[in-house]
Amino acid sequence: MDIKEDAKSQLRDSVSTRTGTLWTAVTHIITGVIGAGVLSLAWATAELGWIAGPAALIAFAGVTLLSAFLLSDCYRYPDPDNGLPRLNSYAQAVKVYLGKKNEIVCGAVVYINLMGFCIAYTIVTATSIRAIMKSNCYHREGHNATCSYGDNNDYFMLLFGFVQILMSQIPNFHDMLWLSIVAAIMSFAYSLIGICLALGKIIEKRKIEGSVRGSPAENRGAKVWLVFQALGNIAFSYPFSIILLEIQDTLRSPPAEKHTMKKASAVAVFIQTFFFFCCGCFGYAAFGDSTPGNLLTGFGFYEPFWLVDFANACIVLHLVGGYQVYSQPIFAAMERCLTDKYPQNKFIANFYDFKLPILRGGTARLNPMRICLRTMYVVITTGVAVMFPYFNEVLGVLGAIGFWPLAVYFPVEMCIMQKKIQSWTRPWLLLRGVSFVCLLVCLLCLVGSIYGLVGAKFG
Repeated sequence: MDIKEDAKSQLRDSVSTRTGTLWTAVTHIITGVIGAGVLSLAWATAELGWIAGPAALIAFAGVTLLSAFLLSDCYRYPDPDNGLPRLNSYAQAVKVYLGKKNEIVCGAVVYINLMGFCIAYTIVTATSIRAIMKSNCYHREGHNATCSYGDNNDYFMLLFGFVQILMSQIPNFHDMLWLSIVAAIMSFAYSLIGICLALGKIIEKRKIEGSVRGSPAENRGAKVWLVFQALGNIAFSYPFSIILLEIQDTLRSPPAEKHTMKKASAVAVFIQTFFFFCCGCFGYAAFGDSTPGNLLTGFGFYEPFWLVDFANACIVLHLVGGYQVYSQPIFAAMERCLTDKYPQNKFIANFYDFKLPILRGGTARLNPMRICLRTMYVVITTGVAVMFPYFNEVLGVLGAIGFWPLAVYFPVEMCIMQKKIQSWTRPWLLLRGVSFVCLLVCLLCLVGSIYGLVGAKFG
C-alpha cells in the first residue's frame, strides 16, 4: 500500500458517506460479539466458582476495553485526530505501524481463528439439531427415556457441511446482507432464551446453586486444567478487535472518530459484560456443579420443550449464516491469490451461467475454481469437527490462540509506535506488563484446553 496515494484518495472522499453514530457503532459491536460463545459461559463460571468466575469476566472486559481504546487511536496515521490515511482494517493498521512481517503473522493468526470459528460452529450446529430431536423425545416419552439418537453427531455435522457447500457459492459479503441480519436476530434470540430459562429454573428451585470453589474434579491437577480451559472459553467470547477499525470507519466526523469509538466501546463492553454475567451467573446459579458445557443442549431444561426447540433452531439458523461470515474473508484471500498468480488460467478466470428459475434473475454464475476451493475448505473444516467434536475444549483452544495476539499484543505495539513511548518509562512498563500477563494466561489456557481436547479424544 502507498500511504501517500491512499491519503490523497481519502481526501477526495466525501465525509457524508460516513454517517455512523455512537449507537450504530454500539449495535455493530454487540451484534459481532453475541454468539455461540455465550452458551459456554455458565460452564466456565461453574469451573471457576462464585468469586473467580465473575472476577474473570470483569478482568477480560477490562482488557478488551483497553484494547479497544488503544486501537481507536490507531485509526488515523500518523496523527490520531487528523492524520491521513484512515486505516480501515486491522491488517492494514498492523502493516502501516509494525511492517510487512508483522502483517503476515497477524494474517496467519486471523485466518486460523476464522477457520476455528467454522469448526466450532459445525460442532455446535450438530449438537443443536440433535438436541431438538432429543427434546421432542423427552416430551413424548418422559424425562427418564433413553432418547440417545446415536452416540455422536457425525451425521448432523455432515448434513451441515453439505448445506455449507451450497451456501459457500455466495460470491461475497455484498450478496449476503440478509444472511447477516437473520444471524444477528437469531443470536440475540437464543441467548435471551437461555438467560430466561435459567432464571426460571432459579425461581422454581428457590435456591442459588454453586460454591466459591466451583465444580469439583477428579483431583487437583484435573481441576487446574479445567480452570484454564474455562478461562479460554471466556477469552473466546469477549474480543472484537478484528472488527473495531471497520466499525470506526463508518463513523461520521466531527467529532473525531476516535472519541465516538471510545464511547461506543465503553457502552458496548458494559452491555456485553452485563449480558455475559446473566448467561454465566444465572446458568451456574440454576445448575451448580451439574452445569452443562452448552447451556441449551446439555438438557438442564426439558420444558417448555417448544421453547427449547425454538432456541436450538435459532442457534442452527445463526450458525448457518455465521459460518459464511467467517468463511468469506478466507475465500476472498485464497481466490485473490490464485487470480493474481494465474490470471489467464481458464479454470480460475472463466465463469459459466446456469439457468435456475428459483433464483432472482433466473441464472447463476459459477466458477470452477471457486466451486472446488470452497468445497475443499468446507470438507476440511467438517472433517476436523468430526474428529474433535468437543465444544468447550475447542472454544478454549480458539480463545487461547486468538486473544493475546489480536486483543493485546498488536494493539499495545501499535500504541507504543504511534505515541513514540520511550522504553522503560512508566507507560511502556505498564503496557508491556499487561501484555506479558495476558500472554502467560493465554499460554496456560492453551495448554489446559489442548490437554482437555486430547483427554476427550483418547481418554
